[in-house]
This record gives sequence, C-alpha cells and structure tokens, in this order.
Amino acid sequence: MVRSWEADPSASFVRRLGKSAKELDITGGRDGCPDIWELDNGDVAVIGRDLTDSYRSRLPGDASVAPDERIVILPRGTLIAAKHDIPDE
Repeated sequence: MVRSWEADPSASFVRRLGKSAKELDITGGRDGCPDIWELDNGDVAVIGRDLTDSYRSRLPGDASVAPDERIVILPRGTLIAAKHDIPDE
C-alpha cells in the first residue's frame, strides 16, 4: 500500500510539548507516561495507553486503524499543557 505519509523511524526526539507527567502530577509519584514529543523532522510522538482493542470496533465510519497503527489515549490535561507549544500552522 502506498501512503502519502510514512513515519520515519530514524527521527530523533527534540523537545517535549507541554509538561512532563511528573509536572502534571499524573504519574503516581514516579516519572512515566503520558507524554508528547516533537521529533527532529517535525512529526510528533505520543506516549500513552494503547487502547486500540477497546476502541477499534467503535471508530466513527470515516476513521480506520491500519495494522501497524494504534489508538493511543492521553489525559486531557497532557494535551492542554502542550497547546502553547503547538504552532497554529
């Protein structure tokens, strides 16, 4: 299958978008996920809970998950904390 976009596995982590899980106090006292990172090619890496199996059957009609993709869930606060680091364009 030919895709218009493909993830680059050689891209490196550049900067965290938002605050760490520890700063947001959602780690239970230890560092860990969830997290959002900008990569050196401009793509974004998301660290969260893989709930693909729980959500796959409930996807909206115009959404799909390829065999090499996952549905990753983040706490709302993680995304809100990253908003100021995400450009409008």
